[in-house]
Amino acid sequence: MASFVASENFSILLLLIISLLHLAYSARILSESSDQLFQYHKGPLLTGKISINLIWYGKFKPSQRAIVTDFITSFTSSKVTDQPSVATWWQTIDKYHRLANPKKPAHSSLTVSLGSQLTDDTYSLGKSLTSQYIIRLASKGGQRNAINVVLTSTDVAVEGFCSSKCGTHGSARSANVRSRKSDKFAYIWVGNSETQCPGQCAWPFHQPIYGPQSPPLVAPNNDVGLDGMVINLASLLAGTATNPFGNGYFQGPKEAPLEAASACPGIYAKGAYPGYAGDLLVDPTSGASYNARGDNGRKYLLPALFDPSTSTCSTLV
Repeated sequence: MASFVASENFSILLLLIISLLHLAYSARILSESSDQLFQYHKGPLLTGKISINLIWYGKFKPSQRAIVTDFITSFTSSKVTDQPSVATWWQTIDKYHRLANPKKPAHSSLTVSLGSQLTDDTYSLGKSLTSQYIIRLASKGGQRNAINVVLTSTDVAVEGFCSSKCGTHGSARSANVRSRKSDKFAYIWVGNSETQCPGQCAWPFHQPIYGPQSPPLVAPNNDVGLDGMVINLASLLAGTATNPFGNGYFQGPKEAPLEAASACPGIYAKGAYPGYAGDLLVDPTSGASYNARGDNGRKYLLPALFDPSTSTCSTLV
């Protein structure tokens, strides 16, 4: 009986060792595969001077619009000298262009600036929008060397909003009169989630719907909805710049890709883990959390970006 127990224990131990080795090997293969999956798919990236045109759909206060416009002008502002800054955050995008065109660094550069703004506060297409309506709205902006951004107010429902997304980016056909052919233009949609799903689309400035229920952080511009919109807009701008037409940089299936920012979900600073955004900077006066400075004394919270040169999620702090 004793020899049988010893033999049985040895068999269990051997099985455990084999299982652990198998798990370790599987984890290594998965890790290697994940690294290989985030790659450049040889499609065009946005280059040159790009205007970001804003289409405001619904009711927005002037102070709310200023939060977004100051964010956009911060990308190339020379006024912001304190670090970390929005412009520094955006510099990671340059690495994607340099890797895509290593022999033509000058050609692969990208500069974004604030373009035109359109306001539709009469809800010309109603308060329930389909994806096609979003494209129709985006088409109202200039379509040459531009990203057209549709921003919807708190009382506008958008197809898929909250249930599966906080915003989206894509491309659509536009008629180019001069060349008499159809070209693609890039567009973005972001919704104000303050009343519809702040726990999903405005975290960490609101308690999450699922997961660890840590206290929400104080929004840097004192507007949970708009500060949440900036987070999502920043993520989508990074995705648009590096994967504008679905064949640029991404990981996973083309239909649901992980891109420059979405490949690093929930990470805003070092030390981040599920339910914790990371060790952020805190304004001593307001108690607001942030990781980037912008124009007109603004502070923003921006997502980590996947650094293609190191295959890691890069944060500002």
